Amino acid sequence: MQTIGIKDLQINPAVLTRSLESDAYAMITKRSKPIGIAISFNNKIIDQGLKTALMMDAYKKGYLSLGQLSKALEIDKKKLLKMLALMGMDSIDYDFADDMKYMSSFL
Repeated sequence: MQTIGIKDLQINPAVLTRSLESDAYAMITKRSKPIGIAISFNNKIIDQGLKTALMMDAYKKGYLSLGQLSKALEIDKKKLLKMLALMGMDSIDYDFADDMKYMSSFL
């Protein structure tokens, strides 16, 4: 998440534009204290609703676990797994190469 001060925005508003175009969150600060968050606008926000879109994006980026996402969206994990599958999102993130190294130690 990029932090942008009010004075920086006044001098160079393109800083915020670049952040939003790169699909990153931007925290807006005034005297080093957070006063808001800017997010890029996309069709997911309309289709899924703002809260769901933000939580799904945070999960996809690894900021939230599956359990945290379930609690945030107030749905059980089984329903959440189905929703992730319908959206084409992975529900488990692991490195196959690491698993193979671990398995080779048994052989």
